[in-house]
Amino acid sequence: MTPRVVCLGECMIELRQRPDRLLARAFGGDTLNTAVYLARLGVSVDYATALGDDAHSEEMIRAWAEEGVGTSLVLRLPSRLPGLYLIETDDEGERRFSYWRDQAPVRQLFEQPETPRIEAGIAGADLVYLSGITLSLFRGAARERLFATLEALRARGGALAFDSNFRPRGWPDREEARAVYDRAIALSTTVLAGIEDFTLLDGEATPEGLIARFRTAGVPEVVVKLAEPGCIVAPLGRETPVPPPEAVKPVDTTGAGDSFAAAYLAARLNGADPKAAALAGHRLAGVVVRHPGAIIPRDAMPADVPGPQSSLETS
Repeated sequence: MTPRVVCLGECMIELRQRPDRLLARAFGGDTLNTAVYLARLGVSVDYATALGDDAHSEEMIRAWAEEGVGTSLVLRLPSRLPGLYLIETDDEGERRFSYWRDQAPVRQLFEQPETPRIEAGIAGADLVYLSGITLSLFRGAARERLFATLEALRARGGALAFDSNFRPRGWPDREEARAVYDRAIALSTTVLAGIEDFTLLDGEATPEGLIARFRTAGVPEVVVKLAEPGCIVAPLGRETPVPPPEAVKPVDTTGAGDSFAAAYLAARLNGADPKAAALAGHRLAGVVVRHPGAIIPRDAMPADVPGPQSSLETS
């Protein structure tokens, strides 16, 4: 049976500054980008979020459906608008983000009459993928409902993949962020950990320290992403550096981690070992960063990144 994946998070209106200083409009968000790439790789994936009832939200839904991303777990809230972000890139392809998202409808995803249906859809998945940005969207009772849903997922044998993606502006303070991250890590079967994220979160971070931390938390599979050698995969006590297969000069690094996560998880669902999955992640991310924006044209997708046939380790 084909595994069913649910990606949870927020999609926003994306404005990208072009070299002529004009703005190009698209849609994006870290977990949405991953959902699109998963769908392109043949994974059965739904996106769980909330949008408004405006024309932009309607356009997003149509675009996701055209990409093969399921939309049955998308709530529509009346008189609301999706968030917006602006991407600016420097001469090295590194990006800077500016956000307008405090009133985004996704923040009420776990506070609606229809929320139990969304919770059931998430808890019933074979694999749920979320990020540190996803965690930052919810507070108080909404956050508790999210964690109760993730606990139900794990109790019935589903897998949870957590990408560290840390943005300080999304949190009132780092102490709260660390506590919430620890809860997510303790429930995870796979952690994709950016060394830069944990350096921002904790003040300092080393690959060895992160791997030890995740092992203590009982995480079966860890991927630590770094500049050199690219990443370290550490399943079941084994650590293997996995450098990218080729050096790439980026045009825009937006979506690099999101696409890496998609190719890695798709390869693991296809039965690939973690090293081969990391190479698949490098290959897709290496193509993505050579294009502007988070989601590349479909005809630019590499042909050598596998899709799903079997399910992830959940022990």
